[in-house]
Amino acid sequence: MTIRVLIVDDSSFFRRRLTEILNSDPQLEVIDTASDGREAVTKALALKPDVITMDIEMPVLDGISAVREILQSQRIPILMFSSLTHEGAKATFDALEAGAVDFLPKKFEDIARDKEEAGNVLRERVRAVARKRPLGRTTFNSSQSAAAATPGSRSSMPVSGAGLTRGALGRPQLTERLGANASRSANFKASGHSYKLVAIGTSTGGPVALQRILTNLPADFPLPIILIQHMPAAFTGAFAQRLNTLAKIEIKEAADNDILRPGVAYLAPGGKQMLVEGNDSQARLRIKEDDSPRITFKPSVDVTFATAARVYQDKVLAVVLTGMGADGREGARMLKQAGSRVWAQDEASSVVYGMPQAIAAAGLMDLEVSLNEVASRLITEVQHG
Repeated sequence: MTIRVLIVDDSSFFRRRLTEILNSDPQLEVIDTASDGREAVTKALALKPDVITMDIEMPVLDGISAVREILQSQRIPILMFSSLTHEGAKATFDALEAGAVDFLPKKFEDIARDKEEAGNVLRERVRAVARKRPLGRTTFNSSQSAAAATPGSRSSMPVSGAGLTRGALGRPQLTERLGANASRSANFKASGHSYKLVAIGTSTGGPVALQRILTNLPADFPLPIILIQHMPAAFTGAFAQRLNTLAKIEIKEAADNDILRPGVAYLAPGGKQMLVEGNDSQARLRIKEDDSPRITFKPSVDVTFATAARVYQDKVLAVVLTGMGADGREGARMLKQAGSRVWAQDEASSVVYGMPQAIAAAGLMDLEVSLNEVASRLITEVQHG
């Protein structure tokens, strides 16, 4: 079945280039183009495409506003194109908050080594997001869980904690949050395993998923958390800052020689590899350049998971979230061989069921978990370890 695409961009050159790339795939068909956000809203309503590609900065109506208007009446996956700048990053996260499912750099050379590979990445991404119908505006800027309404998810209740503030006075305690979430996770029994580190890997759909999880953890979460998100280097710092303003735990972009501390989440910098070194009593992060052609992703979930396995052995709780491909599978294999446990997000709540499916297919999954259950189950699991 052909995937029908509407291209929205104020550059006629970019519209033509994108049309040529997508139409070269027999599974994809560009049915029309629009030069501004207002025209995009009108054509989306009339044509009902399967996927929309959307520029952010446009005349008449900007891309973020267009996303909001389109998703008020239709469930269409929208893929944003953004510039790799600090302002581009901020606008991209605003677009994800508005309901866009994913983004790509507007300069194709930033996503691949050559034009052919860039075209393959773009076509694959459009095919992937076409399989997922959003439910309208997401909760990227809220601790409520939009995934609770995802068809097929096992719980219809949102993760609790909306409106709670960060800080020493009145901050939620671990036991209080456990009790608040217990009713909707009543069937979940902690494994009794003991942990010293939580490691989370993700790609497509990851920014929204990570925020949903991290904003529902209490300020006194007892373990360090390492985060590996496939994301350009220009975006990771802004993403960490954004998360830190919303979450009760501390969230930072990881720096070389950071010592892992409880209640802090460390986001791997884009374009580099994040390694865990030391021992499980005092581990630290090493951030290194990586020019190896054998490793596609920088940061790579496999690389970080593998080093965590060497340092922490059986004391890691790894979570593999939504994303394309199979990054994380081999690292998860090493964690399992060391005695650690691995969770994977379920298909119903994943934007792209690639990375979690790779974990499940390889027989490495200890638990399949819906996105809206991850935070509460993490709390329960580490509390009873």
